[in-house]
Amino acid sequence: MTTSQVSRARDGSPDKLRTAIGSAVGTTIENYDFLAYGTAAALYFNAVFFHSDDPAIGLILGFATFGVGFAARPLGGIIGGYLGDKIGRKPVLVGALLMMGISTVAIGALPTYEQVGLLAPILLTLIRIIQGLAFGAEWGGAILMTFEHAPWKQRGRYTAIPQAGVPFGLLLANLVFLWSSTFDSELAWRLPFLFSAVLIIAGLIIRAKVSESPEFVDTKTAGLTVKNPLKEVFKNDWRTILRVIALRLAESGGFYVIVTFMLSYLTSGDEPLAERSTALTGLIVAAAIGIVTTMLFGRLSDAIGRKPVYLVGSILVMVFAFPMFLLVNTGVPILIILVYIIGMAIIHDMLAGTQGAWFSELFSTNTRSSGASIGYQFSAAISGFIPLIATAVAIPLGWGGVALVYLGVGLLGVIGTLVTRETWGKAKRDEVDAFIRSGA
Repeated sequence: MTTSQVSRARDGSPDKLRTAIGSAVGTTIENYDFLAYGTAAALYFNAVFFHSDDPAIGLILGFATFGVGFAARPLGGIIGGYLGDKIGRKPVLVGALLMMGISTVAIGALPTYEQVGLLAPILLTLIRIIQGLAFGAEWGGAILMTFEHAPWKQRGRYTAIPQAGVPFGLLLANLVFLWSSTFDSELAWRLPFLFSAVLIIAGLIIRAKVSESPEFVDTKTAGLTVKNPLKEVFKNDWRTILRVIALRLAESGGFYVIVTFMLSYLTSGDEPLAERSTALTGLIVAAAIGIVTTMLFGRLSDAIGRKPVYLVGSILVMVFAFPMFLLVNTGVPILIILVYIIGMAIIHDMLAGTQGAWFSELFSTNTRSSGASIGYQFSAAISGFIPLIATAVAIPLGWGGVALVYLGVGLLGVIGTLVTRETWGKAKRDEVDAFIRSGA
């Protein structure tokens, strides 16, 4: 134990806040880019890229390409996690953000089906794969940089800051779509993607100023980096990776039912339940509240532990499955907005605000980037197809089938929570207090 280690445990690094904000800016941009596609797939891409006479088939095709991006995320997580453990967290952050921004702007410039025929959906699919690779590499770097710069007793609080980039990115994406929907032309769907160019420049400037993780530097200096972190983590922590996948599915699976499927459910058909503006307003209000609640739930996990917060959130997913649809089926705007607030700002963000610290603490420093990234992104590969699954299930079973899908991912979260060890229980908090006092 050195004085500097005790000081960092107590106070974190001098760059802890700058790192958290820099990571949050990046995750905001990444989520804006990725979620903009989900909104466009629900509202526009049937006619623009797939040209199907059957709206349901066009919607399924749109969500299929949405899922393709998620299918690529595990490979991005593997590559990004490996590089994060070998060469550092920072280079992965910058490279992932640059790749994500370029691919998103490219979607806004793509030719349509009417202009180039089948080449249009082929190009769209290829770009989605590139987006998935970039997003797969992004999360681990952003979260781990923040986690490893933060004071030990406030890691839930600090890692929740970049996690708040999810609702913030969602907020920006839907604000831009709400504005662009006033255009009666291709600009309605192109502008949100082209706008990403502004965000990417700002993000790169901020991330370039963030310092490398002090824990990674210590590990590298001590010669404790492993030759093949992927091999090590799959050999020693494969059970933990499976637990992370289950935990993450409760959050991400539920997220895409509400954010992506629900948008098309409310606004499609001969007699839609709601106007697009109502659905987008619900998303915007919930995302704005979620920026705050995500960070509050992170702080709560510092106070009482990661496991209790996550268990309550997973149970709430199950409880809310059928009431969610009963409320939106009324067609009453205020109730629809309330569903978004409960489903996103409370239930989803309770899980998201806890993940950053809990998933990081489950792995050792020299394989942390690989382990956390692989678990997180493999679950994303599954949850990315949730809108497609929900749409397919809704055709024979109606909204009740989709409610069962939502309930099912919540059940996975409950099981995952029960079989995953608590990393920040009272005994661990007392141990950290004693460690800090010993160096006082």
